Amino acid sequence: MHHRLVLLIAAVVLVGPGWVRAEDAQREEAAVAAAQSWLTLIDKGQYGESWKKAAAYFRNAVTEKQWQQSLRAVRKPLGKLVSRKVKNRTFTTTLPGAPDGEYVIIQFETSFANKEKAVETVTPLKDKDGTWRVSGYYIK
Repeated sequence: MHHRLVLLIAAVVLVGPGWVRAEDAQREEAAVAAAQSWLTLIDKGQYGESWKKAAAYFRNAVTEKQWQQSLRAVRKPLGKLVSRKVKNRTFTTTLPGAPDGEYVIIQFETSFANKEKAVETVTPLKDKDGTWRVSGYYIK
Protein backbone atom coordinates (compact mmCIF):
# COMPACT_ATOMS: atom_id res chain seq x y z
CA MET A 1 0.00 0.00 0.00
CA HIS A 2 2.84 2.36 0.85
CA HIS A 3 4.37 1.83 -2.62
CA ARG A 4 1.08 2.69 -4.34
CA LEU A 5 0.85 5.95 -2.41
CA VAL A 6 4.40 6.88 -3.39
CA LEU A 7 3.67 6.05 -7.04
CA LEU A 8 0.47 8.08 -6.97
CA ILE A 9 2.29 11.08 -5.49
CA ALA A 10 5.08 10.70 -8.07
CA ALA A 11 2.50 10.61 -10.87
CA VAL A 12 0.81 13.76 -9.59
CA VAL A 13 4.17 15.54 -9.30
CA LEU A 14 5.18 14.50 -12.82
CA VAL A 15 1.83 15.13 -14.49
CA GLY A 16 0.76 18.15 -12.41
CA PRO A 17 2.86 20.75 -14.26
CA GLY A 18 1.42 19.45 -17.54
CA TRP A 19 -2.07 20.24 -16.28
CA VAL A 20 -1.00 23.77 -15.46
CA ARG A 21 0.57 24.25 -18.89
CA ALA A 22 -2.54 22.90 -20.62
CA GLU A 23 -4.72 25.25 -18.55
CA ASP A 24 -2.42 28.19 -19.38
CA ALA A 25 -2.51 27.28 -23.06
CA GLN A 26 -6.33 27.14 -23.06
CA ARG A 27 -6.53 30.46 -21.24
CA GLU A 28 -4.08 32.06 -23.69
CA GLU A 29 -5.94 30.63 -26.70
CA ALA A 30 -9.23 32.10 -25.43
CA ALA A 31 -7.54 35.48 -24.91
CA VAL A 32 -5.97 35.40 -28.39
CA ALA A 33 -9.36 34.57 -29.96
CA ALA A 34 -10.96 37.50 -28.09
CA ALA A 35 -8.15 39.83 -29.19
CA GLN A 36 -8.43 38.77 -32.84
CA SER A 37 -12.19 39.22 -32.84
CA TRP A 38 -11.80 42.67 -31.29
CA LEU A 39 -9.07 43.67 -33.77
CA THR A 40 -11.39 42.71 -36.63
CA LEU A 41 -13.76 45.47 -35.49
CA ILE A 42 -10.91 47.99 -35.68
CA ASP A 43 -9.81 46.64 -39.08
CA LYS A 44 -13.35 47.29 -40.33
CA GLY A 45 -13.31 50.84 -38.93
CA GLN A 46 -15.92 49.96 -36.30
CA TYR A 47 -14.15 51.97 -33.61
CA GLY A 48 -17.23 52.65 -31.49
CA GLU A 49 -18.13 48.98 -31.48
CA SER A 50 -14.57 48.08 -30.43
CA TRP A 51 -14.96 50.41 -27.43
CA LYS A 52 -18.29 48.79 -26.51
CA LYS A 53 -16.77 45.29 -26.71
CA ALA A 54 -13.71 46.22 -24.59
CA ALA A 55 -13.29 45.37 -20.90
CA ALA A 56 -15.08 47.52 -18.32
CA TYR A 57 -11.65 48.62 -17.07
CA PHE A 58 -10.84 49.94 -20.57
CA ARG A 59 -14.19 51.74 -20.95
CA ASN A 60 -13.73 53.40 -17.56
CA ALA A 61 -10.26 54.64 -18.55
CA VAL A 62 -11.20 56.25 -21.89
CA THR A 63 -14.45 57.59 -23.30
CA GLU A 64 -15.86 56.24 -26.53
CA LYS A 65 -15.25 59.62 -28.20
CA GLN A 66 -11.60 59.71 -27.06
CA TRP A 67 -11.10 56.15 -28.27
CA GLN A 68 -12.55 56.89 -31.70
CA GLN A 69 -10.40 60.03 -32.04
CA SER A 70 -7.26 58.09 -31.06
CA LEU A 71 -7.90 55.35 -33.60
CA ARG A 72 -8.67 57.84 -36.37
CA ALA A 73 -5.36 59.57 -35.63
CA VAL A 74 -3.19 56.47 -35.16
CA ARG A 75 -4.75 53.41 -36.80
CA LYS A 76 -6.63 54.78 -39.81
CA PRO A 77 -3.51 56.24 -41.54
CA LEU A 78 -1.90 52.78 -41.53
CA GLY A 79 -4.45 51.60 -44.09
CA LYS A 80 -5.95 48.19 -44.64
CA LEU A 81 -4.69 45.11 -42.84
CA VAL A 82 -2.37 42.98 -44.98
CA SER A 83 -1.40 40.31 -42.43
CA ARG A 84 -1.36 39.65 -38.69
CA LYS A 85 0.13 36.76 -36.75
CA VAL A 86 0.80 36.10 -33.09
CA LYS A 87 4.42 36.82 -32.23
CA ASN A 88 4.17 35.94 -28.52
CA ARG A 89 1.76 35.81 -25.63
CA THR A 90 2.25 35.88 -21.88
CA PHE A 91 -0.19 35.21 -19.05
CA THR A 92 0.11 37.42 -15.95
CA THR A 93 -1.97 38.39 -12.94
CA THR A 94 -0.38 41.82 -12.44
CA LEU A 95 0.26 44.79 -14.70
CA PRO A 96 1.70 48.18 -13.74
CA GLY A 97 -1.09 50.67 -13.00
CA ALA A 98 -3.86 48.10 -13.43
CA PRO A 99 -5.85 46.08 -10.90
CA ASP A 100 -4.79 42.50 -10.29
CA GLY A 101 -6.58 40.03 -12.49
CA GLU A 102 -6.01 37.52 -15.30
CA TYR A 103 -4.33 39.13 -18.31
CA VAL A 104 -2.67 37.83 -21.45
CA ILE A 105 -0.24 40.20 -23.13
CA ILE A 106 -0.25 39.38 -26.84
CA GLN A 107 2.09 40.80 -29.45
CA PHE A 108 1.09 40.49 -33.09
CA GLU A 109 3.43 40.98 -36.04
CA THR A 110 1.23 43.03 -38.32
CA SER A 111 1.53 44.46 -41.79
CA PHE A 112 -0.69 47.27 -43.05
CA ALA A 113 -1.00 48.81 -46.51
CA ASN A 114 0.91 51.92 -45.35
CA LYS A 115 3.19 50.32 -42.74
CA GLU A 116 4.85 47.06 -43.67
CA LYS A 117 6.14 46.11 -40.21
CA ALA A 118 4.23 46.94 -37.06
CA VAL A 119 3.81 45.34 -33.66
CA GLU A 120 0.36 45.46 -32.09
CA THR A 121 0.23 44.75 -28.38
CA VAL A 122 -3.22 43.71 -27.19
CA THR A 123 -3.96 42.87 -23.57
CA PRO A 124 -7.14 40.93 -22.94
CA LEU A 125 -8.42 40.74 -19.37
CA LYS A 126 -10.72 38.07 -18.00
CA ASP A 127 -13.68 40.25 -17.03
CA LYS A 128 -15.83 39.63 -13.95
CA ASP A 129 -18.31 37.58 -15.99
CA GLY A 130 -15.51 35.23 -17.11
CA THR A 131 -15.33 36.60 -20.66
CA TRP A 132 -12.01 37.71 -22.14
CA ARG A 133 -12.18 41.34 -23.25
CA VAL A 134 -9.45 43.74 -24.37
CA SER A 135 -8.15 46.06 -21.66
CA GLY A 136 -5.27 47.61 -23.61
CA TYR A 137 -4.07 48.24 -27.19
CA TYR A 138 -0.84 49.72 -28.53
CA ILE A 139 0.71 49.93 -32.01
CA LYS A 140 4.42 50.40 -32.57
